[in-house]
Amino acid sequence: MEQSREKLRFGILTVSDRCSRGLTEDTSGPNLKTLVENSDGPSSHVEVTKTIPDELEKIKSILVEWSDRLRLDVVLTTGGTGFARRDVTPEATKAVIDKEANGLSVAMLTGSLKITPLAMLGRPACGIRKKTLIINLPGSKKGAEENFSIVKPWMRHAVNHLREDRQAVGAEHNKMDGTRDLVCPSSVGTPGSDLGKVTRRPRKSPYPLVQFDDAVRTVMEHSQCLEPESISIEDAIGRVISEDVVAKVSIPPYDASIMDGYAVCSSDGPGQRKVLSKSIAGTASPLRVESGTVVRVSTGAAVPTGADAVVQVEDTQLVAETPDGDEELEVKIGTAATPGQYIRLAGSDVRVGDTILRRGVKLGPSEIGLLASVGVTKISVFRVPTVAVLSTGDELCDPHSTLTEGQIYDSNRTTLMMALREHRIPFVDVGIATDSLEDVHARLSKALGMADVVITSGGVSMGEKDLLKHCLTTQLKGTLHFGRVFLKPGKPTTFVTVPVGGMEKMVFALPGNPVSSTVCFNLFVLPALKKMMGDPEPELTKVKAKLTRDTKLDARPEFQRAHLVWGDGHLPTAHSTGSQMSSRLLSMHQANAILQLPPKTEQLTALKAGDVVDAMILGAL
Repeated sequence: MEQSREKLRFGILTVSDRCSRGLTEDTSGPNLKTLVENSDGPSSHVEVTKTIPDELEKIKSILVEWSDRLRLDVVLTTGGTGFARRDVTPEATKAVIDKEANGLSVAMLTGSLKITPLAMLGRPACGIRKKTLIINLPGSKKGAEENFSIVKPWMRHAVNHLREDRQAVGAEHNKMDGTRDLVCPSSVGTPGSDLGKVTRRPRKSPYPLVQFDDAVRTVMEHSQCLEPESISIEDAIGRVISEDVVAKVSIPPYDASIMDGYAVCSSDGPGQRKVLSKSIAGTASPLRVESGTVVRVSTGAAVPTGADAVVQVEDTQLVAETPDGDEELEVKIGTAATPGQYIRLAGSDVRVGDTILRRGVKLGPSEIGLLASVGVTKISVFRVPTVAVLSTGDELCDPHSTLTEGQIYDSNRTTLMMALREHRIPFVDVGIATDSLEDVHARLSKALGMADVVITSGGVSMGEKDLLKHCLTTQLKGTLHFGRVFLKPGKPTTFVTVPVGGMEKMVFALPGNPVSSTVCFNLFVLPALKKMMGDPEPELTKVKAKLTRDTKLDARPEFQRAHLVWGDGHLPTAHSTGSQMSSRLLSMHQANAILQLPPKTEQLTALKAGDVVDAMILGAL
């Protein structure tokens, strides 16, 4: 598979006081331009060059402009990486990058040290700003050329990562390790094969077994945040904020009383005071407190002008009242007050312009209440994907219909749809596809047109009627990334991306066994959906748990259903839910976790009661 040959766009920045003033000729920058354009032919082009002095802010400004406005693929700087006082290129670079690329820096230093021990005095910084790779090279022509030659072989691969060109990245990985791509070629159902003849079906799966971690990584690389949308805060529970939220008002917006009592001048001290009026929460007090006077205040009320403290009502006595007893005329303040006593200052909780919630925060009741407290009623959140759910198999009967001989009720579709509903993810029910290529194709096409993601169950193993892979890859022109995973249960789990209307849609073809389908939904599908919703931590929550019984290990990594119980110990105990057969849906009953057990080895064939394993939490903690 060829690497992507889309042109790489370079910028070369020479950082030198002397060169910028014309006192010395810049030989490094022009030489780098020649190296870039001649060594990679028409596939690399230097779009912009510039020479500037060793000034931190100027360097930062150019790096930001070239990354954000010009959106270059690679920025090469030359100069300013040494020990001199004005050598600040690494500092400027580190100030603007989003991520460091320390591997490139180490590679250059290691390679340079083989040429000259003076390389130990270099301080190159490399990193990523948005989708631009920034690399610091030495200022000398020779040093810059040597360091460029070290990183050049991997520069296109790095840019392919930033461009999210997964096909090119995968091809390079395979070229390095000699393994097959996670884009699996299908030898089943290719044009010319006869799907109708059971004798022609393969006796061994043509799909390589993919390690569980590699399969998860592939899925998550293809899962991208959906576009933002603006919704009412009342509809935002569980949603993820797509941009920072800034307070429109201060909290509190005025100096507020913390107690029911009297607003006083603290300098007056104890003694009798004239009561001017009252200030209650929700109203503004036009009165001004002066020496010898007080204003009665309630909790949350604005503190009147002139008052600098509040004395709680318990520390006062009534001296005089109106004849009808409706109002207080004089009270005795029994204690000395200190300035600021029982007053919550304006803006002490939140000031206008403060960032109250950051992008990526998942909204719960408290966060939505905070939004309401500063007057925010509309919020920008990442859109939630719509998921189409499809079952396959002639043997399946809808639970609302009457069973006929040879049929079973379809539980997978209901289980998957309810799992989606539990996580507030909208879904469409595409029904049950019969074991005919025409019906499978029609329902898959309908599902892809209605939803962002498709989940199917059944039809992905070695049966003569397992048609999904053929339909997805041959008829719908999808890319099959893996067709088997090294785990139990769920070995036939399949992941395909299908082009639809200029975009890529994910299809998760899960096994037909009920437990396999449910477990693999939690392991693969749910984290992908949460990432699409903007969740910064989409993976299942993982904790340590103690086994309560001896457990034999399988040749494959196994994900067993269990019920965790938190007792007096530091770790919860994991109680098995019974037989772990992949067809036994009852094993999911009361399961609140999936135990991740290692594969057996010659040295380890079983775990003992009391051994600690990883447990993935199902649902909310």
